[in-house]
Amino acid sequence: MAGSTLGTIFKISTWGESHGKALGVVIDGCPAGLELSEADIQPYLNRRKPGQSAYTTPRKEADEIEILSGVFEGKTTGTPISMILYNKSQQSKDYSEIASYYRPGHADYTFDAKYGFRDYRGGGRSSGRETAARVAAGAVAVKILKSLGVDVTAYTRSIGDIQISDFVKKEIMNNMLYMPDREAAVKAGKLIEAVSKEHDSIGGSIECIINGVPAGIGEPVFDKLDANLAKALMSIGAVKGVEIGDGISVAKKRGSENNDFFCLDDNNNIAKCTNHSGGILGGISDGSDIIIRASFKATPSILKEQQTVNKNGEEINVSIKGRHDPVIIPRAVVVVEAMTAVTLLDLMLINMSSTMDNIKSFYN
Repeated sequence: MAGSTLGTIFKISTWGESHGKALGVVIDGCPAGLELSEADIQPYLNRRKPGQSAYTTPRKEADEIEILSGVFEGKTTGTPISMILYNKSQQSKDYSEIASYYRPGHADYTFDAKYGFRDYRGGGRSSGRETAARVAAGAVAVKILKSLGVDVTAYTRSIGDIQISDFVKKEIMNNMLYMPDREAAVKAGKLIEAVSKEHDSIGGSIECIINGVPAGIGEPVFDKLDANLAKALMSIGAVKGVEIGDGISVAKKRGSENNDFFCLDDNNNIAKCTNHSGGILGGISDGSDIIIRASFKATPSILKEQQTVNKNGEEINVSIKGRHDPVIIPRAVVVVEAMTAVTLLDLMLINMSSTMDNIKSFYN
């Protein structure tokens, strides 16, 4: 299987399956000298782990991270950092029934079509559990970015048709839906409860704001900052759409409405009067806040009866048993944050060699 590695300099490779013995990640290209321990990474995994509330799967996993290599006496050595998470609460028997048919909305059919074989225990590599490894890597990237004055903040923007109308940053961590709007969080919680009673699920969107990014990050052709961010977020299994800045609404606007006019700020520095572009122009950061959002589909595993086909070519009706999230969004917030951080850090490291002045300042 190709495609389990992301990045050019800060490079991550995830491994493992949902119901295997363990899963993990290897980070190559992390600079030496970063103070790092399991305690730096665990809080991020705690935000993603299952069993936290009625809004998540009841599967209980401590998701305790263990660093196997790349750290000595509390600091990174510059060599590959390998981290592992052991699976301790998998119930593979819950999935034995689905080995004979294809679940609607899942990768069962496409895995069979590609490999002629699939790990039906929770979806194997296509399971959302794989994202735990991404979060571990993202925690390292976030720590490096913070040392550079860059802040990455992701939060739930909407659940179903309930969308935030207020933004109070400190409120994000005050509710289990990670919404910066308390009133919207209450409404969204009631919607999830209603949907769950109908044995159904619901989708939503996550927004991420990055501030402190200097102008000039991103490569102008195939490795555009927005293109790489979009790829990173689209690689999260349940994401079906990504927007930068005003996103798809720009299709309805005129140039005079969509263009961000330039002006001088209070310190006489070049700035933008608005931020319709979401902090990126020509694939390169422009110094203003980078705004990106991802739209997630509803959890495909539901008790509600659905039509499908089995391996014998027969049409059947099924209801998916087992432990599943009624909504993916709350646990995916930190995944968006992690993938954003990994992608941005990689491009910032690449940017260090973009000019002769940068190279001379380092070696001289």
